[in-house]
Amino acid sequence: MTILDFIAFIIYTAIFAFIFSAYRRKIESPVLRRYHKIAFWIKVFACFCYAIFVEYISRGDTTTLYFPEGYNLYKKVLEEPSNITYLFGPGTDIDQSMLASPKLLGYFKDDSNFMVIRLTAMLCFLSLGKYMVVNLFFAMFAFTGIWKLFLFFYKQFPVLQKHFAFAILFLPTFTFWSSGILKDPLAVSAMGWFTYCSYELLVDKKNVIKNSVILMGCIYLLSVVKVYILVAYLPALAIFLLLKNASMMKNAFVKALMVGGFILGSILGFSSVYSSMQDAIVEYAGDDLTEGIMDRQNNFIRQSKNEGSYFTLGVEFDASSPLGLLKIAPAAIVATLFRPFIWESRNVSTLLSSFESLTIMLFTLFVFFKAGIKNFFLNIFKRAIVIYCLFFSLVFAIFVGATTLNFGTLVRYKIPCMPFYIIALIFILYYSTGKNKELKEDNALAD
Repeated sequence: MTILDFIAFIIYTAIFAFIFSAYRRKIESPVLRRYHKIAFWIKVFACFCYAIFVEYISRGDTTTLYFPEGYNLYKKVLEEPSNITYLFGPGTDIDQSMLASPKLLGYFKDDSNFMVIRLTAMLCFLSLGKYMVVNLFFAMFAFTGIWKLFLFFYKQFPVLQKHFAFAILFLPTFTFWSSGILKDPLAVSAMGWFTYCSYELLVDKKNVIKNSVILMGCIYLLSVVKVYILVAYLPALAIFLLLKNASMMKNAFVKALMVGGFILGSILGFSSVYSSMQDAIVEYAGDDLTEGIMDRQNNFIRQSKNEGSYFTLGVEFDASSPLGLLKIAPAAIVATLFRPFIWESRNVSTLLSSFESLTIMLFTLFVFFKAGIKNFFLNIFKRAIVIYCLFFSLVFAIFVGATTLNFGTLVRYKIPCMPFYIIALIFILYYSTGKNKELKEDNALAD
């Protein structure tokens, strides 16, 4: 980086500030305007910190793969305009001679990697190839989806605005790791837009064409960038939308028929869903999932001497049946939601994440004891919003915890589920302590 990167970052930040300021003027609620403004500047700060962190402190995919290869592709197009066709074709079309680092050719065969490289190259045309600015574009793209996710919860339960703000807009690792040139900002943005547009389309019945187009775009992006998020998220959101529609029905028989039909369909389709989950995990973790995880666990001690970021779940995983997932599920969930523990941290990023994980673990225990065993579990199964948040966060935690045995990547991969897990705890606490009168009733299963 040069001084020009920092100057360009300031200029483009001013441009984005102007654009989002114009958007805020259309927001009627002063509360929402305030949250949007605060969240925007937090995102800008997080982007600046992320860019400095991966450039000077802990280099990763952003500075070793995505930006250098995206920038190189951008330069190739400037040198020979006909090379622009590479931006719209598969990564396999690009040969070794086109790369900045020939040894990275294998990464181009993965569509998810090339998607980030392709977008980086395109954004270089808008940013004159400035590293800091390309990071800012990714951060702003993520910010739009994160804001939509916040609105999704806020519009249903406005009284919990502060809680949602801390769980979504201000959550440290969620904000930090979705602020740079990575797959994560794209995935987080797509999740937010997908959630908001699904609710508008299927519950509010608004903007059918617009929301349908956005939904298709989000599905495509998630299927390319991180398909396992889509596999884990779709069932949870489908359950919520179904129960939400059922709760608005006055006919108890039709409501029971709809819910019962969905449950029966879910049971009949479990085998195919599990097969899709297994395929997604295998694609995510490697061709032989069981062998891959066991090898990582067996190599933990040797690898940790050099890198200090590898860990073990202490449980062997048999991927041949659903029972294998159940066996490893508790350890995988704990790893995703509550690790790294403070004593397991070996660098700055994992240390900061460990403090956040500790806070979440203490909050979990607080909610459990405050609500009581009966109310804790009763409100999980009674409230559609809690089922939705907890189902996704736990299923996703199994995905990540079972396949990511490196704290350096774990702190990044787990971010999509963390807001949902925290929000589930918030709802359980409120419903269990008699504050549910402040909330709009969400008792699709209770009626």
